[in-house]
Amino acid sequence: MGLARVQSAVVIGVRAHVVEVEAHLAPGLPGLTLVGLADTAVNESRDRVRAAVANSGLRWPGTRITVGLSPAGLPKRGPGLDLAIALAVLAADGQVSAEDLAGVMALGELGLDGRIRPVAGALAASLTAADCEIERVITGCVDARQVGLVPSLRVTSAADLRCLVAELRGEVVEPPETPVESVTDSLPVGFLPTRDPTADLADVMGQEVGKRALEVAAAGGHHLALLGRAGVGKTLLAERLVDLLPDLGERESLEITAIAQLSGGVSRHVMTRPPFQAPHHTASRVAMVGGGSDRSPTVGVVSLAHRGVLFLDEATEFEPNVLDALREPIDAGGLTIVRAAFRITYPARFQLVIAANPCPCGNALDTRGPACTCTPAQRRKYLGRLSGPLMDRIDVRAVLTRPTLAELSLNPWR
Repeated sequence: MGLARVQSAVVIGVRAHVVEVEAHLAPGLPGLTLVGLADTAVNESRDRVRAAVANSGLRWPGTRITVGLSPAGLPKRGPGLDLAIALAVLAADGQVSAEDLAGVMALGELGLDGRIRPVAGALAASLTAADCEIERVITGCVDARQVGLVPSLRVTSAADLRCLVAELRGEVVEPPETPVESVTDSLPVGFLPTRDPTADLADVMGQEVGKRALEVAAAGGHHLALLGRAGVGKTLLAERLVDLLPDLGERESLEITAIAQLSGGVSRHVMTRPPFQAPHHTASRVAMVGGGSDRSPTVGVVSLAHRGVLFLDEATEFEPNVLDALREPIDAGGLTIVRAAFRITYPARFQLVIAANPCPCGNALDTRGPACTCTPAQRRKYLGRLSGPLMDRIDVRAVLTRPTLAELSLNPWR
């Protein structure tokens, strides 16, 4: 009988892995068997694919069908393999040319009526396809807008399986009467290289020491610590570090946009500016670095801040184990999460900015205001929540004091 192969991809963590979908037709009782460490969603594709092929006016082979997903040891999750399975079965049955599918990646979930629905991680899969020198991607009309952002890929798209098969055969068919699923705002449609107009360093009055510290940190990629009483401007300055950083390159923009999509972020345009993440001090260790359960590993805040800024306001209020978990990502630019069922490497190359009061009352190190009422032991204990190994990785430190009226009236940045 027939044998055909189609490439596809599954996303684990924030990176996509190429999966080879093989379909083999052999004499025997009719049925479809999936092998290759497939989860429940992938196993359910047997019914979705069969119904989609039948409702598209195509012939479902009445033989024994075996679909292999390679590499067999890689966990296969999600419905994104539906389209590849359908094309592999049709090619093995001779309804589609197997030669036309050689070196092609297929991405898409199939509806029971044959519609090709979008899948999570289409942009991440496209980047992996480009890295593996795959030149062509077959997908639905919605995901085609994301795949087309990768310049080295050729995209073949269709609204449903019937139109796609006709296009692969070189036939001309009328588009479906039912409207195609609309593109939601969560899908990027193009590059938008603009800066946030609300985060301009020129708006900060006074605090020349803090501004100089930001310049040095931005120029050298250094981590930054800002100490000072409440209301002195630590958060205001930290939020404007991104304004001093250059725009991201094309590949970097696609990379962080793919990470944001996989974590549930919403953005209609590709993120061309460095991201800025500011988690609350009640964030857990898993929320900070990622991980979670074996069935659904999550993306941490450090990965969302990849190629951008991670700001920890009120850093002394974070749990010490959460702060110490940042030491490895700071050094390596990434981290590896190991659980019983998976091993995932997350990217995490960011600039760390921490802001804290110098003591429990917040008045230490500043003579322009109320005097500090804390004892030396209380100050050491308070700042001791920031461990020595973590502070050793912070190159630039600045103490901010309350500006005078004269300093506020002179703003050389305007």
